[in-house]
Amino acid sequence: MLKQKPDETPVPPSPSRTDAPPPRPRKGVGRVIFLLLAACLAVLLYRYWGFWEKLPFFQGQQTTAAAPPPPTVTVAKPIIRELIESKDFTGQFEAVESVDVRARVSGYLESINFTDGQIVKKGDLLFVIEPKPFELALESAKATLAEANANLDLAKAQLARTAELRTKSYATEETYDTRVAQVNTAVATRDAAIAALDQAQLNLDYTRVIAPMAGRASRHELSVGNLVIGGTTGTPNLLTTIVSLDPIHIFFNVSEGDGMTYKRLVQKGEIPSARTNKVEVQAQLMDETDWPMKGSIDFVDNQYDRTTGTIRVRAAFPNPEYFITPGQFGRVKVPMSQLHPVMLVPDAAVVTDQSTKLLFTVAHDGTVVPKPVELGPVVDSNLRIVRSGITKEDDVIVAGLLRARPGQKVTPEQSTVEAAAVPTQR
Repeated sequence: MLKQKPDETPVPPSPSRTDAPPPRPRKGVGRVIFLLLAACLAVLLYRYWGFWEKLPFFQGQQTTAAAPPPPTVTVAKPIIRELIESKDFTGQFEAVESVDVRARVSGYLESINFTDGQIVKKGDLLFVIEPKPFELALESAKATLAEANANLDLAKAQLARTAELRTKSYATEETYDTRVAQVNTAVATRDAAIAALDQAQLNLDYTRVIAPMAGRASRHELSVGNLVIGGTTGTPNLLTTIVSLDPIHIFFNVSEGDGMTYKRLVQKGEIPSARTNKVEVQAQLMDETDWPMKGSIDFVDNQYDRTTGTIRVRAAFPNPEYFITPGQFGRVKVPMSQLHPVMLVPDAAVVTDQSTKLLFTVAHDGTVVPKPVELGPVVDSNLRIVRSGITKEDDVIVAGLLRARPGQKVTPEQSTVEAAAVPTQR
């Protein structure tokens, strides 16, 4: 082996030789180390965040979300008012009197003396049936009566002569009796002629068909020139109808339950009986909200209808301006109590939970408290009678029911029942 001389220059390594690179760490180990450091940093920040918040850099930077205020609702205390409780019924108006006008004699219709739908008075001329045939019948009856009177006069004269002769025994008793019989026969004939004359005069009068009562006439059923079949038997032709308008009746049906309630109140002496007293009632038409008509019950039927379980009741109302027409529908308010104090709330404040009626009240701490209540009828269109369940000191939610939840806090705003007694959306 040759030794290198000290003064000799070292020979560089051959370009073909290269040193091996150091081994690289695996990627999984680096990720684990990074996650551990991040976790440690998160723990330190969580534990010492209060310290960093005190630094001047963080002053005023943190904001905290404020809780929303409780929803606002409108509340009102129930009012106490003295009134008479009542029950409403739907009924139909009918004329007190209604007449089908028919002719009593037959003949051709000569004239119509009214306008369809006209208000007529009792005795007004409506139709004229051709009177000429009846005038001739009347003249014939008069002639027959004159003949009967002449025969009667002759019979009386013969009787007088026979009676004079009978006193002198110049006439037999048989002749006298014959003269008496002739006079009696002539009297009967005269009386029959008088009756026939009266009948002829009556038939002539019946050719003028007059209104039997006052009211509104319907349309004419036959035109001029038609043959009118009259009389009191068979099927006389209908000429028109007349209905009275003032006063006017309204009929309504009362269920057995309402009828029993009313009878119990009568039994207790709280209200008068409608059978023996004219109970004052009120009525309204279907487009009215108040009760402008004043009337009284004048009839209660004698039995309940087996098919409907209702009894028919009638009340009479004045109709001086003929505003109400028979056949219209209306509502009747019947008193069901004496004057007494009741508690009232807006009807819109009542909440229905299945079959339970509730009123939402607000406690002193602002908590919504639902209270089951027993209700009475609606009065003044939008106020409801409350029989039990609340007191006059309770704050009842009358507006904002959609924002109220049982047990939730709310901000109440005071109002009055009168101000809230209008239809509102819940």
